[in-house]
Amino acid sequence: MDQAHSHTHQQTHQHVHPEHDDSDGLAEILDLDAEVLAEHTASITAWLPLQDDPRQVVDLGCGTGAGTFALLDRFPEAYVTAVDASAGHLRRLRAKACARGLEERVRTVQADLDDTAWPDLGTPDLVWASASLHHLAHPERALGAVRELLAPGGVFAVVELAGFPRFLPEDAPEGRPGLEERCHAVVEHLQRDHMPHRGADWGPMLTAAGFTVEGRRTIPVNIEPTGTRAGTDAVGPYALAGLRRIRGAVAAALSAEDLMALDHLLDTTGPHSILRRDDLLVRTERTVWAARRT
Repeated sequence: MDQAHSHTHQQTHQHVHPEHDDSDGLAEILDLDAEVLAEHTASITAWLPLQDDPRQVVDLGCGTGAGTFALLDRFPEAYVTAVDASAGHLRRLRAKACARGLEERVRTVQADLDDTAWPDLGTPDLVWASASLHHLAHPERALGAVRELLAPGGVFAVVELAGFPRFLPEDAPEGRPGLEERCHAVVEHLQRDHMPHRGADWGPMLTAAGFTVEGRRTIPVNIEPTGTRAGTDAVGPYALAGLRRIRGAVAAALSAEDLMALDHLLDTTGPHSILRRDDLLVRTERTVWAARRT
């Protein structure tokens, strides 16, 4: 997740998704996602089939800025309009831009992309939407709006996540192997009705909206364990924050044994804390579609 990569629609389904809300440490998760998956995000921006480096870019559902700053790094002459429904995320993004001396190259706009009328976002050469379209009640309407927004020949990059990353080996934790998969199965069940476009194939929808899809690429994320304590790098805190958020959604559906094992992982003072493990990994995948307005 940009990841994890996402942040445009505040609806009741958000409490079951570890990436999209202002509360319960979501901003921390987004920041950690950006740090852990920075290399993979950079590989996506490098792959985009652009005819020239874009000067005007729009990041739809920007969250705390994972995509925004990756795009600023990739295109040093570009200016980015970062759009999100969350005022808190935008404040955090703005603070980062100022800290990095990039405030002149970033404009933040608070907007709900399900609104029928969008604010003025200019005429961008590139529109980026990472893990955000699946939150919309009417994504087809947003796709049409993006097509009207883009400059002729401009590119729309849509990034979709296979799901929140997995961190534990299959035989972990001791005594309750497969706990993480059981937690995610509960989350996916809860999301099914509220987020029908989660994991969608955006290619046909982009074509139906009048775009020419010029490329699709699936990028596996396989970060192997470092052999050091998880609390000494970003993966441990990322896993801790993500599983903490998932717990609120899955607690009622887990067995007492599973819930106890999950709580042991989340207890940072206990001997079974996830931050004490040296076998954490990061497994997920991202798919990106590059579509041109012709």
